[in-house]
Amino acid sequence: MKYDVVIFGGGTSGIACAYIAAKKGLNTLLVEKTDVLGGAITQGLVVPSMKVNTKGINNEFFTDLKAFAAKYNANYTYIDSNDAWFNPELLKIVFDDMLASVSCNVLFSTQVQNISKQDCFSITLSHKMLSIYVEANYIVDATSNAEIFKILKLDFQTESENKQAATLRFILSNINLKIFSKWISELDNDRNVTTVVSTSDEIHLSTAYTWDENKKWALDPIFKEAVKNGDLKFNDTAYFQVFSIKSMPNSLAFNCPRIILENYENLLDPFVYSRALKQGRERIYRLFNFCKKYFPGFENCFISHISDTLGVRESYRIKGKYTLTKEDIINNKKFKNIAFACNYPIDIHSSSKTNDKLEYTNHTYCVPIETLISEKDENVYAIGRIISADFEAQAAVRTQLSCFSMGEAVAKDIARSVK
Repeated sequence: MKYDVVIFGGGTSGIACAYIAAKKGLNTLLVEKTDVLGGAITQGLVVPSMKVNTKGINNEFFTDLKAFAAKYNANYTYIDSNDAWFNPELLKIVFDDMLASVSCNVLFSTQVQNISKQDCFSITLSHKMLSIYVEANYIVDATSNAEIFKILKLDFQTESENKQAATLRFILSNINLKIFSKWISELDNDRNVTTVVSTSDEIHLSTAYTWDENKKWALDPIFKEAVKNGDLKFNDTAYFQVFSIKSMPNSLAFNCPRIILENYENLLDPFVYSRALKQGRERIYRLFNFCKKYFPGFENCFISHISDTLGVRESYRIKGKYTLTKEDIINNKKFKNIAFACNYPIDIHSSSKTNDKLEYTNHTYCVPIETLISEKDENVYAIGRIISADFEAQAAVRTQLSCFSMGEAVAKDIARSVK
């Protein structure tokens, strides 16, 4: 079968691209190597999505997503007006519903064997013991590790010695949030860190702590006591953040533990990646027991979810027709063909205690479509964290709402070319 576009990877950017492409009338195929769509949101438990000012540019997918999520009671608008507090389990159903509504073809548990190109792309896929052959005029790499660019031998950015730390997220359930929310809001008066909202049927909250000594954390004495008592290891205190989850009362999603790598270790190395997963699960168990012992309301909690995948913040970055730089963001450089807008800071999670960075701008900057198009082949696009950008620029534009807009921008660009 021949498609207008085949998208590889059903994560945040790939879903948006497939949905908008099919909605625009393109014959679209989405190829996902696992059995579920959603990537970082559903399999990685990366909820909520961080709040970003998109200026309404390529925001159609996100708008539709919120409408579909409302059908399943899978989203919540928090006190800070962040309307992307999604339920990761329910979104597995929401994403299926969205793509079915626009007649997008989806292949689960399917991987790429080979791609060649003459007049169009000839693609060999494998599903368990079966081989599937399809053709496409355009292909989109949304694999998060640029697997399609590797197969096509297209170019990458020169690798940086800087590395972002990874995270393995988890969820604890059967927490008495009424008790915990009262305790944490009285302990911490900083409403930039700890907030609590009670609705008629749920309690929503967020709080955080890091080992950064430049900031005063209300939880600091508790973490230090746990390290002193041997209940936590020092590296367990690198980063700690929790969020409530819509339609999961008495559960909290944990944006931790941070995975601490040795100097210059690279998560693209399968041995390093495997060790990181094991390190993450060990730390989750220590954090679980720490919460039960030190936090009121956690006495009867249990681990209900551990992320199916490591939360990797950066990997390969492709070489596109244009490479976004930190200076472009800081100087608010203007572009003609805008793919998306963003005001998220340069956010670097380091494996060392001194190299974290959270550098804000006072403006909303724009990113051109050329960062998402291969330098050597205009029919090949790349979306998600593999965007053509330098290390620091990528650290600002890798968030979920930006990935939604990347996928949408590429779908619309292909639709214009096809029609």
